[in-house]
Amino acid sequence: MNKLFLNISTQEQIIFSKHLAMMIKAGMSILDSLKMLKKQARSRSMVKILDSLMTEVSNGQFLSAALEKFRNIFGDFAINIIRVGENSGVLYENLNYLALELNKSLELRKKIVGALIYPVIIVLVTFSIAGVLTIYIFPKITPVFKSLNIPLPMTTQILMGVSDFMAVNGVYLFDGLVVFIIAFWLLLKVKSVRYVWDKSLFYVPILGTMVVNYNVSNFCRTFGLLLKSDIKVVEAISITADTTANLVYKKELKEIAVAITKGEEISVHLERRSRIFPGMVSQMVAVGENTGNLSENLVYLSEFYEKEVDDAAKNLSTILEPVLMVFMGIVVGFIAISVVTPIYQVSQGLNR
Repeated sequence: MNKLFLNISTQEQIIFSKHLAMMIKAGMSILDSLKMLKKQARSRSMVKILDSLMTEVSNGQFLSAALEKFRNIFGDFAINIIRVGENSGVLYENLNYLALELNKSLELRKKIVGALIYPVIIVLVTFSIAGVLTIYIFPKITPVFKSLNIPLPMTTQILMGVSDFMAVNGVYLFDGLVVFIIAFWLLLKVKSVRYVWDKSLFYVPILGTMVVNYNVSNFCRTFGLLLKSDIKVVEAISITADTTANLVYKKELKEIAVAITKGEEISVHLERRSRIFPGMVSQMVAVGENTGNLSENLVYLSEFYEKEVDDAAKNLSTILEPVLMVFMGIVVGFIAISVVTPIYQVSQGLNR
């Protein structure tokens, strides 16, 4: 299997790091540990990766050097943490810490995704109900309304127009939506478009704050851990930039790395970018730079902003629930009124 097609989940990386740490602490060699991990592996990609690692390690390579072949999977952060552990003789501690940090990052992503799932489901259900009523149910009673020879309410006329339009063009609209989604996904592969998209997220109400807090938390955690592992500041910030998914933050962190080489303090650059680095970050970084406790301050900031994301994720559903319920009620209520009103008018006429 070509390594370009290999892929393992974050959960598999956590298991790999945690189990390898346990085996090394128990006194097993790295090669024997990798063999044991291969027996436990469930995915073909993991088996292929472990086969390659075993070959490289048996030929005298360090584990970190063997992992270089899979940099696109494990990333610079994990490889450098493992390299530092090998050089300092605390590999099992660094592997444990790596597993812990990967797990924190995974949990943070799950919280954000979990907070967004509920609104998406409500919107999909609303449009699904409206679509079924408009495309399949309403057309069956439309001929009855047309035969009544009475002036129909505006809501009913609008719904009849939408129903007729969807009956003729519904397939084309669906195909167009699919094409739009695919085209949008492909456009996001273009760096300039992806950069604009990532930047635009900052201005979305509620979500924008979550995006900033999430990226700041990841930046502080990764940068702080690398500094704790005695990696030089410029190298640590460069690695942090490479592990950052948001292109806006990636660009800013690379600019910080260049600024540091020119003698500029990190906090000065962060202060100029207060839109994506809140004031608390630049202040705490400035204190850390002046007192020599930068790594500790960064870890504190990562925990603080992680809690902010957690709280925002919990509150998001509470904030959006009434809005979505009202939206769903308006859509379904509009259809119900459009159907019931003509029937009510006819029944009133018969009673007279």
